Formats: sequence, C-alpha cells, structure tokens
Amino acid sequence: MTRRAAFQGAPGAFSQVAATQLLGEPLVAVPTETFEEVFLSVVNGKCGCAVIPIENTLHGSVHENYDLLLKYDLAIRGETYVRIVHNLIALPGVRFDAIRRAYSHPVALNQCRRFFEENPDIERTPFYDTAGSVRMLVEKNMRDAGAIASAAAARIYGARILKRSIEDDRQNYTRFFLLEKPKRRRKYSKPEGVKRFKTTVVFTTKNIPGALFRALSVFALRDLNLTRIESRPLRGKPWEYLFYLDFVGHADDTVSRNALGHLGELADMLRVLGCYPAAE
Repeated sequence: MTRRAAFQGAPGAFSQVAATQLLGEPLVAVPTETFEEVFLSVVNGKCGCAVIPIENTLHGSVHENYDLLLKYDLAIRGETYVRIVHNLIALPGVRFDAIRRAYSHPVALNQCRRFFEENPDIERTPFYDTAGSVRMLVEKNMRDAGAIASAAAARIYGARILKRSIEDDRQNYTRFFLLEKPKRRRKYSKPEGVKRFKTTVVFTTKNIPGALFRALSVFALRDLNLTRIESRPLRGKPWEYLFYLDFVGHADDTVSRNALGHLGELADMLRVLGCYPAAE
C-alpha cells in the first residue's frame, strides 16, 4: 500500500528527502505551505503520516514544531538525519556569470555566507522555501537568477546545478521526525533487529528550587542517557517552562518505565510523545 506523507515546502524540499529515507518507495509526498498544515493533514485523515524537521546542527531547534507536538495528539514513530547539501541551481543553458540574484529560504542563505562573500555580484534574495525558489525560477523563466536548494529540487523541476555543495559547513544535518496518529493502546512496538530506541517526553515542574534537578535525576539514577533537552515557554504562565526531553531507551522496558513513573510523581504534567528506533 502506497503511503501518503505530508511535509512542509514544495516538492524537492529536504523534508521530502527525509520522508523517502523514513518510508521508502512507493510514496505519495503531499506538500503543504505551513507546519501546522502538516499536522492537520494527519489529524484530519488526509495523510497517514507526516515528516517534520525538529533540529539542525547549525541553526538549532525548530521551535514551532516543538509547540505543535504539544498542541496536536500525534505520536513520533521514527527519526532520520538528512545531510543538508545546498546547491546553486539555474535554468538549463544559464551560465554562472549570468547570475545576479540567488533565491532561497533565509536559513539556507545564511548557511552559504562564504559563497556570497566570494561572489559579491550575486545578491542574496530571501524566499519562503528552498525547493519553491527553484520552481519559481522555472515558472517565471528567470535567466539572470539562481536558487539554492537540494539536488532533488533541481531534478524535479528540470533545472541545472551550477555549483554543488556551497554550504559553509559540511557538518550540516537536520533531524526529522515521522509522525502518525497514536494507537488506542499506548504500547510501543519493538521492530526486530532494532537495537537502539529513543523516547521523547514533555513535562512541566513546579517553579521551586531543585525541581528540574530532581526531574532529571530520575534518568541519571538509572543510567539512562539523555540526548536532548529543550525548554519552551509555558503559555499562560510567564517565566515558567515546558521541558522536552529525549532519552535512549524503550518506553516499555522496565528501567524506562520506572524512570517515567518516577518523573510522573515529580512533574505537574507528563506526556510521552513517542518511542521509536534511533537513527544512526
């Protein structure tokens, strides 16, 4: 059965690359304009799953998606890492010396500063989406401009890569989550052959001295490795925070279950957002 997966951006976006890594082929990738539409596509049954970016090794966290994970009742079912390779793309037949502007998402432009320093005649021009900037070039037949996007975007829109891998830092990776509707029974599968799992939770604590220390100690006492912690403002309670946390372990294993039970005793609110095979 061909799966339908929602993602933010135009066809050829890095999120579509991540969807293919997570789900394989055949796959129907459904583009949306906003991250909230991605979540709603699954909530409303338009798509069976969704793929969202959650953090980048250079740019940091995608805060909007952390907030949406709390707002909508979807479960994290997988993760993957995508190496972000930015390419300068133009219409077929366009030479590099004809390029006067380069369109892309502001984050992508910011990650290619050295390229623009070395080519001061090319103007950085923000656009809402990396792959969308390639589509715009083709639709408007722009022969004095380029776009910075993935190789997949160039292939999809019939454009040509003029310069490959123009990003400043080659250690540029984005982590993506696979989301689905939660099952009625909150039990988490253990696919055969998977040796390493992660569990993601969100919790709040009382605003008193030592509260966060005690909350985190439930994992340290059981030798559970924390791989990520992120704080977000708690709406309606100024200067109080939600804490998102990833740890290595399966939520249904005894040691993880005991840690989560202990955390539940200390936290004002605790929710398991997902348990999934850890990406290598």
